[in-house]
Amino acid sequence: MNEKLLSQFDRITDGLANDGISVIDDFLSNEEVRDILQTDAFKSGLLRFKKAGIGKSQAKQINESIRGDYIQWIDPANVVPPIHLYLNRLSKLISFLNQSLFLSLKGLEMHMTIYPTGSFYNRHLDQFKKDDHRKLSIICYLNENWKEDEGGQLRVYFTEQHKDYFPTAGKLVCFRSDLLEHEVLPATRQRLSLTGWLLDVTID
Repeated sequence: MNEKLLSQFDRITDGLANDGISVIDDFLSNEEVRDILQTDAFKSGLLRFKKAGIGKSQAKQINESIRGDYIQWIDPANVVPPIHLYLNRLSKLISFLNQSLFLSLKGLEMHMTIYPTGSFYNRHLDQFKKDDHRKLSIICYLNENWKEDEGGQLRVYFTEQHKDYFPTAGKLVCFRSDLLEHEVLPATRQRLSLTGWLLDVTID
């Protein structure tokens, strides 16, 4: 593992241990972000992605008053090289967190995400009420040349305050799925990310 990645993993570990959240601005390089954006899935965009729902399994429903994003789930066994590189980096992160924080993480689930202009996701927790296998939420943003006046912040709620994180390209946000409520604010342009969860179970 190179020194830069080791330093990033240390910062993620410290942030999770102290605050339940960590933010790394350059987890993916500009070139790595661009390679992901050039994949067929992201270039096709909304033609391939499906409207995201809320809830799990039979309880899942579409409700645009709560969330407005479109997603395409990623099969780790069948991915293009640019996304495989990212997943491989997350696999190394899982091993590092298991050693440093004793989390017993075993797998991940991940989807590509598009928020059309003006769409949002209301305040929520990522962990389901009847399924607590999501331990850490992890988002990597793919938005080149993002400007703060374009909006689109991830707003994370703490006990007595909230913090906003802009979705700039290459930024990784990792936080406790069971602990931190959050929302996605509307933006004046399309907003792209790789969004997922680190789990304490493996996915078949």
